[in-house]
Amino acid sequence: MTATTWITVCRFEEIEPEGVVRFDHAGRTFAVFRSPEDEVFCTDGLCTHEAVHLATGLVMEHEIECPKHSGVFDYRTGQAKRMPACINLRTYPAEVVDGVVRIAA
Repeated sequence: MTATTWITVCRFEEIEPEGVVRFDHAGRTFAVFRSPEDEVFCTDGLCTHEAVHLATGLVMEHEIECPKHSGVFDYRTGQAKRMPACINLRTYPAEVVDGVVRIAA
């Protein structure tokens, strides 16, 4: 069994409540979210419709709206919820340990 490699993203308080931050690592872009319940979630950082950075989009409850064409995703599951987005986002494990947000990617 392979051990999970956790990557440090930021301090938890750096993500606003119901907010998102962009995180670039090893040539990839991620979006890291803080839910209304203060949980953290991580998805690919680019919209599956036209590869626009999601971190500049609008977060509402448990959804992110793409800033370009208003496609919507549930960031907890990656599910595409509104056209033109029709391909789900990939999601990654995320956690908070001692006030630090980490993802496994």
